[in-house]
This record gives sequence, structure tokens and C-alpha cells, in this order.
Amino acid sequence: MGAALCAFSALTVNAQTAPDLAHDLAKDTQRWLENAVATAESPAVPNAPPLRMQVIVGALDTRLQLAPCVRIEPYLPTGTRLWGRARIGLRCLEGVTKWNVFLPVTVKAMGRAWVLRSNVNAGAVLNSADASEAEVDWAEDASPVVTDPGQWTGQLASRSLAAGQTLRQSALRAATAFPAGTQVRVVAQGGGFSISTDAQALSAGVIGQSVRLRMEGGRTVTGQVIDARTVKLDL
Repeated sequence: MGAALCAFSALTVNAQTAPDLAHDLAKDTQRWLENAVATAESPAVPNAPPLRMQVIVGALDTRLQLAPCVRIEPYLPTGTRLWGRARIGLRCLEGVTKWNVFLPVTVKAMGRAWVLRSNVNAGAVLNSADASEAEVDWAEDASPVVTDPGQWTGQLASRSLAAGQTLRQSALRAATAFPAGTQVRVVAQGGGFSISTDAQALSAGVIGQSVRLRMEGGRTVTGQVIDARTVKLDL
């Protein structure tokens, strides 16, 4: 969600006892947060389906003794995102004693994603049968959800994964296409022409990533790994 909102509406409450104040703060904060989440920007996730937002407001520390306050302003602390576990600030603007407290909140973003059918060992290659679609909380973890099956099929599990776990970028790593020292085919494309030649990989090749190559004659170049035998070199 957006990191901050430009303007906030203050909460107006009557002078009251501390327990009543805490109760009204939670209720009014819930309403304020729901409005804030509805107008905030969603995270930039390619091909993201519509997300159903849920707001859960926590409780203030019971040890706090807040003085009655006529007008309270909610605000987002610097760097706070309305996404997952967060906190918002509440400050008294009109009261005998000015105070500032923080209230824990959880913002859930429910949507369709890919979930593992069974446990997967670290280093295992994921295939299309390993996961199925289900509704999950996208905001439960900081790592972005992987929405396109093409982004995870053929990838390796970066660690041991449990059944029911949502597939996220942090759980995946690209498979090595070839080890260092492999002879590969280099395809070079330019304006109106295309050539190919052999070269030796100076480092392990990972599909979609760059790899250093030694061409015939000893010249060193860098290209992009296309598959287990092919590297693309842009001229």
C-alpha cells in the first residue's frame, strides 16, 4: 500500500474515562484505517488479481493511562506501509495533557495465489503439479507473491517448503542451466543480421541471467542465458 497519506481527518471524542477512551479509539481507528486502505495504492505486482482488503486493529498497552482528549489525530509514522503488520500513531491535539501513542494494526490483502500441495525439499525442481490456486493473505509476508505459473515452474526451492505455503519470490531460485567450463552456442543479433558461434562459459549459467564467456581468439564477452546450450549476445 502507499507509504503515506497526505491528509488525515482528526477523530473527535468527548472527554471520558481511560477505558471508554481506549474503546472508542479502537472503533474510530478501525473506520479511519478502512478509509485509508481503500484510497491507498496497491503494491506493484504484475498481473495481480483484485485483492480484498481487511483491517484488524489491535489494542493499546493496558498499562497506558491516557488523559481525556477532545480531538485525536491518527497518522502514519515515517516509513509505515498499510500492508501486513504495522502500527499507526494517535496524538491528542486538544486536551489537558497532550499525548502520543502507537496502536498495532494488521492489514490483510486476500487474493488468489499459488499454494504448495505438499512439502518440497530445498533444491527440488518445482513443476506444475506441485501447487494449486487458493485464496491467501498476500500481505502476510514481505516477499512478493508469484502470480504467473511460468515464474515458478522449473525453478528450484531456495529452502525447505511446507504444504500450504504460498509461493513467493524468496522461496525460489533459478535453476543452473550449465556449469562453468561448458561449451555453449552464442547467438548474436544486430540490425538485419544474425550470427552464431561457440564459446566457453567462464561461470555457471542461470536461465535469464548474465554469464561471462570466452570467445574463440580469447576475447571475453557477457551474454544472457537462453537455455542449457544457448547464450544470446546483443551487438
